[in-house]
Amino acid sequence: MAFGLKPIRYKSGAPYNGACNLYSVAAGETNNIFVGDPVIISGTGDAAGVSGVARAAAGDRVTGVVVGFGTKDGVAAGSTTAINRGYRAASEADYLLVADDYNLLFAIEEDAVGGALATTDIGNNADLVAGAGSVYTKQSGYMLDSSTKATTSAQMRIVAFDQTIGNTIGGTGPVWLVSIVEATETPAAGTTGV
Repeated sequence: MAFGLKPIRYKSGAPYNGACNLYSVAAGETNNIFVGDPVIISGTGDAAGVSGVARAAAGDRVTGVVVGFGTKDGVAAGSTTAINRGYRAASEADYLLVADDYNLLFAIEEDAVGGALATTDIGNNADLVAGAGSVYTKQSGYMLDSSTKATTSAQMRIVAFDQTIGNTIGGTGPVWLVSIVEATETPAAGTTGV
């Protein structure tokens, strides 16, 4: 079952410590946003000057991954807070907590459409495929699009197979560790290395 992108550790081997930054999302964003969804900086901000983001689509550069929901000065932007609901509802202004360090490694399930990934795909790049998140489980629907694996630039770099017990290559819902290749904070797409 898809869960989106989950920060695991830094490329240096240091554990992910929960570090994130506050971003705003405007009411004009018509998608629900879940923990695990990738976002892209929108080039604007809210009235208080908090940088804005929108849900990233396949092929978009990626600013970071949603890890929670926040408030500014103790007040949520939306009429119903995403903090209590567990996701940001479509067309509501709100605040997101985003893990935006492009040196992070994320766990993500592959979709296995067009063939499953293999260990020989480590070091290749692949795009994300958006799936509908669940308002019941509060899980993102994003997966790694295995049919886009290539040596050319794409959103994510396949760094390793996740060594969690029970995770098997070619099995049901294999999980890989990936890094953001096309980060909005790098001078050109594909410049971040493993």
